[in-house]
Amino acid sequence: MADEEQTGEKKPSLVVTLGAIAVLTLLAGGGGWLVGNVLAPPPAESKAEEVAKATPAGGKDASAGEAGQEVPHISTEANGIVMLDPITSNLAYPSDNRVRLEVALMFKGTPDVILAEEIHQDILAYMRTVSLQQVQGPRGFQYLREDLQERVDLRSEGRVTNVMFRTFVIE
Repeated sequence: MADEEQTGEKKPSLVVTLGAIAVLTLLAGGGGWLVGNVLAPPPAESKAEEVAKATPAGGKDASAGEAGQEVPHISTEANGIVMLDPITSNLAYPSDNRVRLEVALMFKGTPDVILAEEIHQDILAYMRTVSLQQVQGPRGFQYLREDLQERVDLRSEGRVTNVMFRTFVIE
């Protein structure tokens, strides 16, 4: 106190400091927003919005042809790809961890739905025997893919050419 009285200087108050911080924060936020809008490309329109804009008032897509058919989904029986139902299971160890797996099967020729369901059940049974340590890291995931492909090859007797992972989540 004696020093302050002798020099005549006063320390800035808390209100002035908070005000300066608030002004600087607003300036930084506004500058970031401005730079983000200038540098970032405009968001691309989704495929559905592009199709909606290109569709005439009649409601039929010009690229769909005379029959008015839509673009087919990739996992159809006509393509030889069957999307299996999501597989959710506990791991063998630790048993409190769960795995969710979505797989698609690529068949040679026409797909067999009964065989696809048997493969689904086989993958579910196999996932219950896998431990967390076996699937950790990229090498573990590769081993899992190879094991599932081998099991599918044995079950399908070569009628399934590829096992495609759509999602793989461990929680």
